[in-house]
Amino acid sequence: MNTKQPLLEINNLRTSFFTEHGEVKAVDGVSLTIDKGKVLGIVGESGSGKSILSLSILRLISHPGRIIGGEIKYNGDNLLDKTGRQMRHIRGNQISMIFQEPMTSLNPVFTVGQQISEVYRIHEQLGKRQAMDKAVEMLRLVGIPSPEKRVKQYPFQLSGGMRQRVMIAIALACNPDLLIADEPTTALDVTIQAQILDLIRDLQRRLHMSVLFITHDLGVVAETCDDVAVMYCGQIVEYTDVVTLFREPKHPYTVGLMNSLPRHDVEQQELVPIAGSVPSPYEPLAGCRFAPRCPYAQERCREAQPELNEVGGNHKVRCWIYTEH
Repeated sequence: MNTKQPLLEINNLRTSFFTEHGEVKAVDGVSLTIDKGKVLGIVGESGSGKSILSLSILRLISHPGRIIGGEIKYNGDNLLDKTGRQMRHIRGNQISMIFQEPMTSLNPVFTVGQQISEVYRIHEQLGKRQAMDKAVEMLRLVGIPSPEKRVKQYPFQLSGGMRQRVMIAIALACNPDLLIADEPTTALDVTIQAQILDLIRDLQRRLHMSVLFITHDLGVVAETCDDVAVMYCGQIVEYTDVVTLFREPKHPYTVGLMNSLPRHDVEQQELVPIAGSVPSPYEPLAGCRFAPRCPYAQERCREAQPELNEVGGNHKVRCWIYTEH
């Protein structure tokens, strides 16, 4: 039994957006843990609540959204009890985030060196020269050639892959314990994607960081993560280690994701799409949220919502089939 305190522990987190059309439960009762030095993958379709979960951890939810319940414990302290000033110290210093699109995350009117050095000036109170020297070191760490030259350039002068490396340099500047990577390779071509993933894996091992890796790509999960949480409509529907997930996927949604992937180990395989579409967030369902698309749905699935229950070892599934058994 693991008696060590996890680095991050989320309990029954609920984040909603209150619009003129009604309440949207973007994150609805999510619970998960990340141990020190481990990588947890959050996987699911667009709109499943993955990015809202990451922004909730950093308390970056803006109007009309707000966190309405639950706990986000970091090193045993509930981040929801922290003041705004305390959270500003934690962001970038202890918990950092890499966003999806570096061109919209980097400021176009400042050089990349200015943007990296700002982290050191804010969190470590370094002087301008010292901070810039540190920025050069970070560019070298993330594999950017001629860092002394690149540090003086603006984001538009760099390729997409280099801009993403700059984002990683900013995120890792203060050697955080937890890195949140929100689809960090989405806008990049396949070759650059592989380089960025290799870089994140290498830095994670060298710096012994914990990583929350958000993606819709199961291939990335297989290569990068230790544990996996599958999200659908704001809830975790399956939660286990990466080997078990690919060997024994249990939730019908997870199985559907697996079946929709092209495979290279069989000669002929027809891709099977998941039937139907994601239900409207303004029309909450009484039962299982996947029931309208599930080939195994029964009457009970449409009437009552199942809990996320353990089905063996550290494998949890939100499904009436396994709850009854």
